[in-house]
Amino acid sequence: MPRILVAAALAVLTAAAPAAACPDWEGRPFYGDIRLSAGFEPDPWIKSVTAGGTIDLARCFNGGEAGFVTQRPDFDLYWEGTSDKLTIAVSSRADAVLLVNAPDGSWYYNDDYQGNDPAITFLNPQAGLYDIWIGSYDGSRRNPANLIFTEYDY
Repeated sequence: MPRILVAAALAVLTAAAPAAACPDWEGRPFYGDIRLSAGFEPDPWIKSVTAGGTIDLARCFNGGEAGFVTQRPDFDLYWEGTSDKLTIAVSSRADAVLLVNAPDGSWYYNDDYQGNDPAITFLNPQAGLYDIWIGSYDGSRRNPANLIFTEYDY
């Protein structure tokens, strides 16, 4: 009898506790993917996306990341070749944030590189999959934005 009560109590506690959703690098990207190699043309490569989401980054990371993204990535970049640098940037009228999971599993975040536009530059970028989230600082959604890839100075 006590085992049943413990199991019932655990089931109630588990059901009552909200699931903490965080960015899931294994999710299927909302806006697709691209395979780019060093020396790609045209440079910059630009994709129209939407910035924003409901996942609060402050609940998922302990490094001071602020903003809201979707659970699944917005876009996936498969990078090949050798280059001095690769910049991933966002241009938007909204106060956008950028979150990237690199091929080695490291997370990178930027809020304001130029004004409200974020950018992350990888020196000697690793080959492999870069999962990319384009969020908003204030939790707004449906913000038109451009995702930008370039090997030049941004």
